[in-house]
Amino acid sequence: MQGVLLKEKRIIDLVGENYVRASVLFYFGIKFYEYNNQTLEEVCRQKGLKVEQVVNELESAVQSNQEDIPLAHYPLDIIIEYLKHAHFTFIKHKLPYISKLIEGLSVADAQFENLVRDLKLVFPLFVEDFIHHIYEEEDTLFKYIIKLELAAKQKLNPVKLWRQLEAHSLQQFALEHELHEDEMAGIRKITLNFELYDTTPLHVKVIYAELMDFEKQLITHAAIENNILFPRAMSLEAQVKERLFSKSRWN
Repeated sequence: MQGVLLKEKRIIDLVGENYVRASVLFYFGIKFYEYNNQTLEEVCRQKGLKVEQVVNELESAVQSNQEDIPLAHYPLDIIIEYLKHAHFTFIKHKLPYISKLIEGLSVADAQFENLVRDLKLVFPLFVEDFIHHIYEEEDTLFKYIIKLELAAKQKLNPVKLWRQLEAHSLQQFALEHELHEDEMAGIRKITLNFELYDTTPLHVKVIYAELMDFEKQLITHAAIENNILFPRAMSLEAQVKERLFSKSRWN
C-alpha cells in the first residue's frame, strides 16, 4: 500500500517529506528539481525505469549513520583501512552528489541570489582543498603509521625507519590535523549556519541537509583520528624509537 502511495506522489512532495529521497532519485538519474510537479510513476515511465524498483529503494532509504564500531580494540592497520574507506565514500559519492546539487541550483527569489552565487563559487574550492588534504594524509600520515607497525613487528629495515623517524613526528601531524578540523567553517558562514526560512526553496533545504550530514560525518571521522588513531600511533612511535635507540647504543 505504501508503494502505491509513493508512486502516485509528486516528486516535490516525496523529497519534501524526506530529503534523503533526493539522493536515491539522483542515483536513478532523476534530478528532483527538474521533475517537481510530476508523479514518481510518470517520471519512471518517462525515463524507462521500473517504478517498483525505485519505490523499494525509496522505502529503504535512511540517513546514513556511522556505526558504533569498537575501533579502539582493532589493530592500527584496520583503523586506517576504515578511515580510507570513509575517504573513498566522501570523494567518490558524497561530495560529487552535493556538487551536482549545487551546480543545478537556480532560485528565482532574489533573497537567495547571493547564497546561490557564493555556494557555486566556494564549494568547488572547498572540495579541491578537502581532496588535497585527504590524499596528503594518506600519502604521509597513514603510510608512516603503517611503517611503524612493520617496524614493531621487525618487518622493516631499521635504517629506513630511522630516516622516517627523523623526518616525521606524530605530534606534529596531530597539531597540523587540528588546523584542518573545522573545514566546514566557510560553508557555515555563507549559509548562516544553514539557517532556514519559511521561504527557503526545497532545493536549498536538500543541499543544507546534505551539507549538515557531511559535517556530522566529518566530526565522527575526526574523533576517530584524534581519540583513537593518534594516541595509539604515538604510543607505537615511542616504543619503536626506544627500541631503535636502545639497539643503537649497543652497536
